[in-house]
Amino acid sequence: MLTLPNLLTLSRIFAVPLLAFLLWWPTWSFGYGLAFGLYCLMGVTDYFDGYLARSSGTVSKLGVFLDPIADKIMVAAVILVLTAQGILTGPYVSDAHVIAGLIILVREIAVSGLREFLGGLQVSMPVSRLAKWKTTSQLISLGALILGRAMPWWNVNVGELAINVPHTVGLATLWVAAALTLVTGWDYLRVGLKHMD
Repeated sequence: MLTLPNLLTLSRIFAVPLLAFLLWWPTWSFGYGLAFGLYCLMGVTDYFDGYLARSSGTVSKLGVFLDPIADKIMVAAVILVLTAQGILTGPYVSDAHVIAGLIILVREIAVSGLREFLGGLQVSMPVSRLAKWKTTSQLISLGALILGRAMPWWNVNVGELAINVPHTVGLATLWVAAALTLVTGWDYLRVGLKHMD
């Protein structure tokens, strides 16, 4: 259990409450700056725990179990706090961006349940390349949304609207992530349905 890759994975899980705490005050731009730094550090550990485990030959069952859970906990916590604090809003559609976050959360729960069901049948469901793109777009989106609150002055004027650049990028990529979430979720569901007769 106490291998470096597993410790890095556990550190991501234990950092989630601190990340949520820093995101709790949407007008505290310094706190959001700290949250962005912590979020990036968590992303770096996400890359290195897998890389180190594979390169050193220390891939463990615990690591395989914990790594996706750590990712899902982090993503779910950030989406929930940003939604609670009214940050998943934008011009024209107001808070309809919450729907994209909801799609992501529902898919993550559904796929986790599907993996558990298939695991009992000794059926593996490997991560697809498209699912990796989905994860990447999620991480970019949430990071940009956090950065937008850390840098409230980074605006461009579009007509009469002052649009925060990172926030707008975050909302756009959140919808990209939601679309990829639906596609990959359907792919996994089709695999699962073959074993549900």
